[in-house]
Amino acid sequence: MSTIAIRVDHLSKQYTLGAGPKAYSTLRESLAGAAQSLLDSAARLIRRKAPVPADTEFYALDDLSFEVAMGTVVGVIGRNGAGKSTLLKVLSRITEPTDGFADIRGRVGSLLEVGTGFHGELTGRENILLNGAILGMKHKEIVRKFDDIVAFAEVERFVDTPVKFYSSGMYLRLAFAVAAHLEPEILLVDEVLAVGDLAFQKKCLGKMDEVAKEGRTVVFVSHNMGAVRSLCTHGVVLERGRLHLQGAIGAAIEAYYRLSNAADAQERAPGKSGFGRVEIAGQESMTIDQGDAIELATTLQVPDGVTGFTIMCLMQDMHQRPVLHLRQDSPALRNSACWSGLQSVRVGLPPLWLEPGLYSVHFKVLFWGQVAQARYVSDVVHIDVGGECSGWGAVLTPKANWSIEARS
Repeated sequence: MSTIAIRVDHLSKQYTLGAGPKAYSTLRESLAGAAQSLLDSAARLIRRKAPVPADTEFYALDDLSFEVAMGTVVGVIGRNGAGKSTLLKVLSRITEPTDGFADIRGRVGSLLEVGTGFHGELTGRENILLNGAILGMKHKEIVRKFDDIVAFAEVERFVDTPVKFYSSGMYLRLAFAVAAHLEPEILLVDEVLAVGDLAFQKKCLGKMDEVAKEGRTVVFVSHNMGAVRSLCTHGVVLERGRLHLQGAIGAAIEAYYRLSNAADAQERAPGKSGFGRVEIAGQESMTIDQGDAIELATTLQVPDGVTGFTIMCLMQDMHQRPVLHLRQDSPALRNSACWSGLQSVRVGLPPLWLEPGLYSVHFKVLFWGQVAQARYVSDVVHIDVGGECSGWGAVLTPKANWSIEARS
């Protein structure tokens, strides 16, 4: 038996920009169109279709190839427009590829948008039964899981109410509960954590972790790198529809942030922020261990005539909670009556013993004497702290010496 759950082979999806919906066709036109479609499909098996003019051609996916082993939890990550959602739509058979193919081995459950596949006029109860049937479940199996689905979604009072009256949160909870509880062999999830409160997000992560531990395959698309890191073991990084990297989740997240930082640097006008690139001095990787001391480095362009400035270094965790906020006035850095030109900035941090996860660090500067005391903000460097996660959601986990003695 093959151990491959998903095989994507030279997959491409082309769209024509500006193409609107087609008008209704006559029977003759429909038959001719069907015949042409068969010819086009045969031609694609031999070669890519002849290109359309460059100004109307757009490839959401471009010659994409990778494999996902059974039982693997894969995070598909990339910047907006990278092709993540298009890939999941192809895997879910919602849309057909232009070239190549995606081979799926196993029953698929999809949660691509809030309430995908739900009918607004049907009640929550009826939609559970309908979605279960669409997923290929037997009626007895759906009934056996019904109470668990309703309890997870927290819609007991409204289960016999048409879902068109549900709030977006209720809609999402029920949609996720159906997809996760009806035991698909492959679960495709796209940005399910983009909606819902923090408690529900944690509930979703816990359920997907439970699904993964049962040996089922999960393909998870999200911009929440904290959730991706905690849930996934492998990552697929997409960039403009192409495969940029496939590998361990830590390496994938680091590659994603490098792409994001490079794009931000191109978009940022020279000198607009005053800062150069922020990095960890002396190393290429953005991954550190809990007990590592680190030195952050950047450059700062100080305008002529500035008498001084205040520089700040700020760190946040994956939930945007402040971890540290350091500040220093320029006179304490060195004796200088007047500042100007390019300055090298370094700040050394002792071992912080952070909870393993993702952290973001950036600098701010306030130039004295400028109009409205202008503040300038650097780009963001993302640090991946490795180690054993406690699971308690703490920020600091310092090493400590414990002792316990029996007392009479």
